[in-house]
Amino acid sequence: MIVLNKIYTRTGDKGDTALVDGTRVPKYCARVESYGTVDELNSVVGLARLQAAGDLDAALARIQNDLFDLGSDLGRPDMARDAEAGYPVLRVTQAQVERLETEMDAMTAQLEPLRSFVLPGGSPASAFLHQCRTVARRAERRSVELAASEEVNTHAVKYLNRLSDWFFCAARMANDGGTADVLWVPGANRE
Repeated sequence: MIVLNKIYTRTGDKGDTALVDGTRVPKYCARVESYGTVDELNSVVGLARLQAAGDLDAALARIQNDLFDLGSDLGRPDMARDAEAGYPVLRVTQAQVERLETEMDAMTAQLEPLRSFVLPGGSPASAFLHQCRTVARRAERRSVELAASEEVNTHAVKYLNRLSDWFFCAARMANDGGTADVLWVPGANRE
């Protein structure tokens, strides 16, 4: 159980912060940038939920919880020392990746086939879900960049890769199964 009696700590006033394992690092380091972008994504998902209902809202709520797990995962370096933590360490799992794939397969079976690239928009829910997709892609890029120099859970990167695709499918579902998608019209054809 987490108890926060005070929100500010003053410990980061000089530009550093603590990772989950207590290690102090600069606030601009790749690991903080990675989990910070995941936190930003979680906030955008919260906005998308304002436009969602039913199954979509429930799926987005699960994703928000997954994103908290993911932030904790990315905020804890040195996976080899997980057993020393003295508590269960949160790591993204293959099962979470597979759940996204199963949900995407179910959505894709209901969607109109794509005949053009899709522009963000159509409905408010779809527009927010496309914003989630682009922030998820940025979180993935930050995590891949981190993995180039430090250890990162491979399932965490896979999860972000699938998640951006999931948001694309969900955005199309929010546009009446793709029938209300806004399609790209190439420059030569716009006139």
